[in-house]
Amino acid sequence: MSEEHFVEVKGLWKAFGREPKRALQSKNRHLSKDDMQAKTGLILALRDISFNVKKGELFVLMGLSGSGKSTLIRTFLRLIDPTAGHIIVDGKDVTAMKKEELQDFRRHKVSMVFQHYGLFPHYTVLRNAAYGLKARGDKKEERQEMARKALETVGLAGWEDYYPHSLSGGMQQRVGLARALATEPDLLLMDEPFSGLDPLIRRQMQDELVELQDKLHKTIIFVTHDLHEALKLGDRIAIMRNGQIIQTGSPEEVVTSPADDYVREFVQDASPAKVLTAENIMEDPEVLLYAWQGPKTARKILKDNRREWAFMVNKFHNFLGVISIDDLDKNPKATMEEFRAYSDIHIPTCTPEMALEELFPFAAKSQYPIPVLDEKGKLLGVVRYRSIFDSMTSDYGNGNEDEESGDSEGGTAPADESGGPNPAGDAGAADEKKEAADV
Repeated sequence: MSEEHFVEVKGLWKAFGREPKRALQSKNRHLSKDDMQAKTGLILALRDISFNVKKGELFVLMGLSGSGKSTLIRTFLRLIDPTAGHIIVDGKDVTAMKKEELQDFRRHKVSMVFQHYGLFPHYTVLRNAAYGLKARGDKKEERQEMARKALETVGLAGWEDYYPHSLSGGMQQRVGLARALATEPDLLLMDEPFSGLDPLIRRQMQDELVELQDKLHKTIIFVTHDLHEALKLGDRIAIMRNGQIIQTGSPEEVVTSPADDYVREFVQDASPAKVLTAENIMEDPEVLLYAWQGPKTARKILKDNRREWAFMVNKFHNFLGVISIDDLDKNPKATMEEFRAYSDIHIPTCTPEMALEELFPFAAKSQYPIPVLDEKGKLLGVVRYRSIFDSMTSDYGNGNEDEESGDSEGGTAPADESGGPNPAGDAGAADEKKEAADV
């Protein structure tokens, strides 16, 4: 196994019916799903599936009902045995495991969160959360401690002695997640865990999973039929159709560079604002002023470049604010460091990871491009407002962007006649059923 890949799936097939290996015969393996069933009587659920998942990655399997995604995720636990192929987790081939090894794998290496919670109604929240620990034989004191810790992680501290019927749907799903986390698995499988929840609760659960993953960095394989859920959660997404993976890529790649007409139609309603980030469209500032420069030098730089203002940084390239010619003219004897008192340091800034939809409010707040800063305050680039709006066009990412954005920092076009910034110009499917029955 590659050191980079925690999970490797190689040439995985699953056919339901009599003598399923007939699907692999050379005369049959290239038949369409319908032709396979008509000719052999076999129902083909998975066809030659291969992909890798990195350690700590949230990998999404997305597709409509009958695409094979739920069958696929169940093969990881051998709840469904594949017809052919290999699933390798942390260097161990799950498909080759004997009964005892498979049982140990299920109890220690992997946990699964199902769509319908799977809670025992006569168990308290604590006992439900501790169930996986009890099944593998942990001592009572240890499993209760780990279960309490898991419940606290998912925000259910204080609910240990309640029963499932007392909880909302979202809280019940948190108990299911706590039960999965309590065993401290290396791999977490999530099969449409939020699809049965009301839309508001579903969004809240998605947000909580994002926050949880940011803290825990679990390796997660997440199944959904909802595109927006996939775009929100996934580090990478695999789009499935008729038991095959059609495209694998980052949310940005899937939305901006669909592999074929099926994927293009699938993602046509997805807003690039949800997947593109400041890092995708930021540019280098055309002019910078440095704290060690004198005010005369700074003024000359602005005049030579026909700029009314520019961003200022220190020797570490940390963002210090905005200095204008007016500031320099009003305080001719001040040092550049002293100009920080006059600079506009309250302009909106953003991080490289910030989604474009989060940048929209900034466009109305500031007359300047948006500085992109790292966690230490270093200036990485700037996002011009016109670039935000241009990136929302359908051609973005396909090489058809308008290169003449006309939006430039520091007072060039668009600008008023005095050469100052021109703010006006700048702003100018159905739930999955049992997979074997669907395919």
